[in-house]
Amino acid sequence: MATNIRRPDAETRRAMLRSMLRVRMVEEEIVERYGEQEMRCPTHITIGQEAPPVGVSAHLRQSDYVFSAHRSHGHYLAKNADLPAMIAELYGKATGCALGKGGSQHLVDLDAGFMGSAPILASTISVGVGVAWAAKRRGEDRVVVIYFGDGATEEGAFHEAINFAGVNRLPVVFVCENNLYSVHTPLEIRQPNRAIHHLATVHGMEGEGGDGNDVEDVWRIAGDAVERARADGGPSLIEFATYRWKEHCGPLEDVHLGYRDQAEFDSWVEKCPIVNYERRLTDEGVVDTAAVADMRTGIADEIEAAFSFAKESPFPEPDALARFVYPEPRAGAAE
Repeated sequence: MATNIRRPDAETRRAMLRSMLRVRMVEEEIVERYGEQEMRCPTHITIGQEAPPVGVSAHLRQSDYVFSAHRSHGHYLAKNADLPAMIAELYGKATGCALGKGGSQHLVDLDAGFMGSAPILASTISVGVGVAWAAKRRGEDRVVVIYFGDGATEEGAFHEAINFAGVNRLPVVFVCENNLYSVHTPLEIRQPNRAIHHLATVHGMEGEGGDGNDVEDVWRIAGDAVERARADGGPSLIEFATYRWKEHCGPLEDVHLGYRDQAEFDSWVEKCPIVNYERRLTDEGVVDTAAVADMRTGIADEIEAAFSFAKESPFPEPDALARFVYPEPRAGAAE
């Protein structure tokens, strides 16, 4: 067994535990309140998949860009984007990060470098590659991370984009969160028997797969990819095996639908990225019970404040409905 594998320092390990707890607790509160019928947008819950966005974002700067897909809450929060604005967006309020016009699947926070999420499968992959190309042509010290699921790799846009990134040696990290299902269809009847990250080689880039329920495995693999991109070493395709606990879209359980069985579900819950990481850090003396309790209390207070902000915020004015549908005239432009 190798003994020279890089490991994060104690401060980073505590920060990653807190970040995963924060994502989980925000999602649990969304699940708890969704039935109140005040969040009138579809939601794709991240519970079970907290480790990939946290492990990747531990290497990113505010100036780095992140693009996401429809299961976006974890990517948004791990990039330290605005939580109150995210919750307000779910409530359709004017203070939302997309001004209440987009809902859960259209999150954005340009100040945090979270460039946007979208529900159209694989749609942000091409956009992210275009931004990485622009960054390279401008000589910017910027890495672009693009998240997507296993289903997106079956779209032509994915293959065109990673080919372009490979040919042009762009500073981009492609992150595939492989949770084994595209809605209700298992991976084995959609794709041949090969790892998704093996597609990297044919497009002229580095590829590696890892345990998406182990945040330190994610941290190690993502760190190599981000460093490579930042040093003009070209793009990477990294793949993390993970698992969503909730239904494809919505806050409910769905094992009863029959497309996955209870034994499979239970086996992945036992691999919970948060429970197991908290146990590891406690056993190694990096955190103790009191420290974790303090983390939870602080996060709970933050979440309560965010939901209060969202509920107290106004809805958009009626005349905002058509805003951004057509280009707005520039100041001083002739009528």
